[in-house]
Amino acid sequence: MKTIFSLTAAAVFGLTSGALAADLPDLGGVEVVIATENAYPPLQFVDPKSGEAIGWEYDAMAEIAKRINITVVYENTSWDAMIPAVSEAQYDLGMTGITIRDDRKEKVDFSDKYLTSQMRMIVASDETRFDDAASFAANDDFLAAAQPGTTPFYVTVYDILDGDEANSRIKLFETFGAAIQALRVGDVDLALSDSTAANGYVTASAGKLKIVGEPLGTEDFGFIFPKGSELVAPINAAIASMEADGTLEALNTKWFLEYKMGQ
Repeated sequence: MKTIFSLTAAAVFGLTSGALAADLPDLGGVEVVIATENAYPPLQFVDPKSGEAIGWEYDAMAEIAKRINITVVYENTSWDAMIPAVSEAQYDLGMTGITIRDDRKEKVDFSDKYLTSQMRMIVASDETRFDDAASFAANDDFLAAAQPGTTPFYVTVYDILDGDEANSRIKLFETFGAAIQALRVGDVDLALSDSTAANGYVTASAGKLKIVGEPLGTEDFGFIFPKGSELVAPINAAIASMEADGTLEALNTKWFLEYKMGQ
């Protein structure tokens, strides 16, 4: 699955802030197997109309593939399995809006950040019992949904709830989509997500969901790789070139402003 290749330091690190794609390393069409989850709109999700996997990350990776000449193969996996599988080199790369964190760096290597987002509180559109983190935490009857091991889970435990009470007030779900469904049917009262996914789900909810309260923190997203992967440097170079020439900003405009979920 993994093809080893060598790059000269000049090819990888000779990029300047204004470098164009032509200055990037050419990896000769090497196959790169990427793990995805397809449950994180608008970063990556299955288009309900076409049934195809689309989103910000797919567009970004297609552009990266062109710039450094790699052949991308996607394989779907769950969030719980992704980091362990990438750390064991079952995949060459993983992407699903993964927050860059020190504890995860012990298991995998990260790319440079490609996007910055903030945690937001998602509730039912008719929710009036609470409107911020403090008023949610004040009532022991309110329940939150979360995926174990994710940034929203840890923010819910430590930034919203007292860690000691979190076990009784958090319902765990295998996917974020399942957590949102639980929120929509009233099984839980709150779901936490970064602003990118939160805005996507609210837009697609046909008025059933809304965002309340202030942002609860900032997080940077990156792609993950097996430790020591030779893909990190060329992909970082491609990310830098895409930031320099406005490609990343164009993707933000397309997926966070222009794209309308469910339409």
